[in-house]
Amino acid sequence: MTTDHTTQSEQQVMERPGLKTLLADIRKYRQLYYKVLSAVFMITALVTLSIPNYYHCTVMLAPEVTGGKQGGGLSSLASSFGINLSSNSAGADAIMPTLYPDLMNSVTFRASLFPIKVQREDDDSTMTYYDYLKDGQKMPWWTAATKALFSVFSGDAKPDSKKVNTFKLTKEQNEVVKIIAEKMVCDVDKMSMVITIDVTDQDPLICATIADSVQRRLQDFITDYRTSKARVDLAYNQKLYCEAKERYEKARRRYASYTDANQKVFLESVRSERSNLENEMQLQQHAYSQIAAQLQLAEAKVQEETPAFTTLQPATVPTQKAGPKRSRACLLMLFLAILVTTVYVIHKEGHLIPLLRSHGGDSDFDELTLEDLSFLLSRERRDRSAEP
Repeated sequence: MTTDHTTQSEQQVMERPGLKTLLADIRKYRQLYYKVLSAVFMITALVTLSIPNYYHCTVMLAPEVTGGKQGGGLSSLASSFGINLSSNSAGADAIMPTLYPDLMNSVTFRASLFPIKVQREDDDSTMTYYDYLKDGQKMPWWTAATKALFSVFSGDAKPDSKKVNTFKLTKEQNEVVKIIAEKMVCDVDKMSMVITIDVTDQDPLICATIADSVQRRLQDFITDYRTSKARVDLAYNQKLYCEAKERYEKARRRYASYTDANQKVFLESVRSERSNLENEMQLQQHAYSQIAAQLQLAEAKVQEETPAFTTLQPATVPTQKAGPKRSRACLLMLFLAILVTTVYVIHKEGHLIPLLRSHGGDSDFDELTLEDLSFLLSRERRDRSAEP
């Protein structure tokens, strides 16, 4: 009984397909490989060639962060977790650089890019960024076919309004906003607070133009925000300065006119009135001088609050496309086609299950006893000694 069990186990081991058997199966179905690989290559090439080329342009900024020195290393460590320890310090920003991506994702910021004038690299005509995204974008044939099909069933579309109302966008304006969201990405390093703006577009010149425009608009927004209170104070001081100057000029003209008209009059009432006018003029002059000094301080405050941005990497026109990676896609799909076809061939020849069992661990050898293993080893030695 032991010998029968050993013979059965030996047959199971001998039935496992080897490399020569698998290669023979592949050679047998080589015509199938030719057909499958040719079809996969043609389909992959057709799909990848339909996808238009696109380019990347990256801009890196290092903004000035106020109140950063007070926390020292603890502030840097806390900033990596999105915590601002200097929020209560004087001059600290309510909008930290970590919130800049949320700012750029707002509809208001994206809609502000609509009127930017852009120009293709191979064309001298200019257009707005909105018109370029709406009418000047290349698209795969299946996307164009789907869009044409939906346009047939949607009926006549209403003419799009040139006026942009961010509270209520039109359908086309909303579609353009979504396209901008896919083409523009902003990221902030929480440790170094370096802002990275990545713009993708089908035209390299437009890609660099939009990256530079996004950088400037972000800087302008942050500058307006940081200096908003200082500019309000400046406008208020300018108003006070104009009013004080007007009052001083009136008091000075009144005093000068009264003095010229009563030069040869020595009445006490005239002297008293001239003294009152002179005091009034001096009071207005003193108030005018103080407000002028406050105005200078307000102007200096605006300059002090204006943030400084260091451009680590400016916008440049990309010279090489970022995608699509057509060769990689073809190689990957061919590899997957070879793998799937090989599994199908091995399964069709009935060698897949034995092959999987042979690589399923030691489950086949668990049924063999020490006597069975000894018998197999002794038989192998006899076969080798019998060979010439």
